[in-house]
Amino acid sequence: VTEATLRRIETLNPSLNAYITVTAERALDDARVAETQYESGDPVPPLAGIPGSLKDLTATKGVRTTRGSLLTADWVPDFDAPLAESLQRAGMVLLGKTNTPELGWKGDTSNRVVGSTHNPWRHGRTPGGSSGGASAAVVAGLGPLSQGTDGAGSIRIPAGLSGAFGFKPTWGSVPQYPASVVQTLSHAGPITRSVGDAVLMLAAMAGPDARDRASMPPEALSLDDIEGGIKGLRVAWSSDLGYAAVDPAVADKVAAAARRFEELGCTVEQAHPDVEDPWRLVHTMWSTAFAAYFRDSVDQVR
Repeated sequence: VTEATLRRIETLNPSLNAYITVTAERALDDARVAETQYESGDPVPPLAGIPGSLKDLTATKGVRTTRGSLLTADWVPDFDAPLAESLQRAGMVLLGKTNTPELGWKGDTSNRVVGSTHNPWRHGRTPGGSSGGASAAVVAGLGPLSQGTDGAGSIRIPAGLSGAFGFKPTWGSVPQYPASVVQTLSHAGPITRSVGDAVLMLAAMAGPDARDRASMPPEALSLDDIEGGIKGLRVAWSSDLGYAAVDPAVADKVAAAARRFEELGCTVEQAHPDVEDPWRLVHTMWSTAFAAYFRDSVDQVR
């Protein structure tokens, strides 16, 4: 499986640009470990032998981690982020690091380190961002599991634009270290091709870690949880979130999805958020945070 996935990456990644770094040798080593585990007949970790990737914002020991920035283009961490450790313990085969805009700053995936990631459905169109490399990799068959991060839609946007499944988990579910520049806004989570795969990946990533004081004991996650249906859940939806100009075709699709939730037994209400310009607030918070964090570094790349 790993060899076939690496061949597909070698064929498609030069044009797709989903991966910044491909860790082929490590992936094959990880796969051999999983093979030995299966052959032993003993219980194996939940993700044993399953290929996946980490977003290039995530510190990965011994692997170049650019964060999409010229400031850190040659950074090779000497430690693993907690979620990287957890996925390794769970047996995931690390294929490499996926593309991100500089520091995960925007809803498109392009940077001055390796350029733009393309939507796997149409070259020249964006897969969204900031986890666009992760979503493009999953949809193009360059690994079934991808880790993303989401501060203001950075998992949800590329999952939607690329045709993957992804969501922003509850704050503290997945421990983060080093802490995000934007603190509690940014959460780590899965991008996959199915809900079931996302459940397996999130269960492997979640859990407390001493390096993140906000991290919490994991909720019990099981594939059985997705078999019981969603009857009785409350769902709120908005066609424009109170401020956005929306293409009529998109609005129709969202309304159709809301009706489908009703058919499945949910209590559905249309919401009307009173928000004039949320992006002004977001950019104020983010610009202030990044300016403070990098105040001593910007002279390096002027």
